[in-house]
Amino acid sequence: MGPGLPPPPPPQAPATAGSAPTSPALAGGYDDTYYKDAIGKTGEPLKDALHNVISTNSKISYSQVWEALKNTDEDPRNSANVILLYSGRSQSKSSNGGNANDWNREHVWAKSHGDFGTATGPGTDLHHLRPEDVSVNSTRGNKDFDEGGSAVSEAPGSYTDADSFEPRDAVKGDVARMIFYMAVRYEGGDGFADLEVNDKAGNGSQPYLGRLSVLRKWNAEDPPDAFEQRRNQVIYDDYQHNRNPFVDHPEWVDEIW
Repeated sequence: MGPGLPPPPPPQAPATAGSAPTSPALAGGYDDTYYKDAIGKTGEPLKDALHNVISTNSKISYSQVWEALKNTDEDPRNSANVILLYSGRSQSKSSNGGNANDWNREHVWAKSHGDFGTATGPGTDLHHLRPEDVSVNSTRGNKDFDEGGSAVSEAPGSYTDADSFEPRDAVKGDVARMIFYMAVRYEGGDGFADLEVNDKAGNGSQPYLGRLSVLRKWNAEDPPDAFEQRRNQVIYDDYQHNRNPFVDHPEWVDEIW
């Protein structure tokens, strides 16, 4: 449920120079003509159709991600701050960097899972990049997602063990939907690995990330809230001009996996 904060005002998405044209607004500022080639499909045909819809996105550099995150993850209560994903902390936008208690750029799909690094493409895709405390980001490392372990200092409600990380309840669904997006968007083209979700932890440098059964559960238990929906809209309007289909249609997770 995003950062667990009151919802911001509904996003306004007029077309502007350099931005994607918007469809007549329904929930979330778009309508389902965006997904017209996917509606009514299930299973692998649905996954393939969604890949075709979302894979024509614009791309930004890794350095541009800093400024983008200040917009996508803005605290609705304080426009000078961002909300840190796992920590839930509201922190000054200007305190980004690499020092203790700064925030940096967390790859929710760990970049070593498929070895894509910070190259333009999956390494700079805003749909899975989030601001996070430097030390918490390090604690998560490249671990898969699962439940259990020891409490993570500076991230209340999060837990970790040797091969997995469990985020706080308020963002469990957010994490799951980011992972499912990556598994649909990156299918082995563009010179990058075919990213897939599996039902194990400890995937190492393989282009897989789990645990699927847990991620499906989190998607169901923590549906998209206004923060997550606004984030999806901002990425669509201002940066990549593509959407995370599982924020718009969380039910599609079970239709595919």
